[in-house]
Amino acid sequence: MTMTRQNYPGTSPFEPIIGFSRAVRVGNTIHVSGTGPVGADDADAATQTRKIFAIAEEVLTRAGTSFKDVVRTRIYLTDVADWETVGRVHGDYFANIRPAATMVVVAALLNPQWRVEIEFDATLPGAEG
Repeated sequence: MTMTRQNYPGTSPFEPIIGFSRAVRVGNTIHVSGTGPVGADDADAATQTRKIFAIAEEVLTRAGTSFKDVVRTRIYLTDVADWETVGRVHGDYFANIRPAATMVVVAALLNPQWRVEIEFDATLPGAEG
């Protein structure tokens, strides 16, 4: 059985260079690429995180799902001191949903001004098995 695949492009200037999509749907699962705060490069960690959520929300909607269907996030920070600020914004969206989550500190992200990048995995509403 072949799974249907659909790519969802975004507006990142890195997509055509690297060759990736903002999100990919395979079967009932949507994988959102590591999303940086494009357009909020000079902002603080909280603002950058909210920008990431806005970008992710748009593509999740296009893919037919939403934050309530997110089952996993991966958060990448460039400064461990930002963990609580970023975590609180994450909690604003996911306090009741509580997806599996990982937060790691990395040396740098693709854009050196980014303090945070987040990946999201979601399922389609009502998807079973």
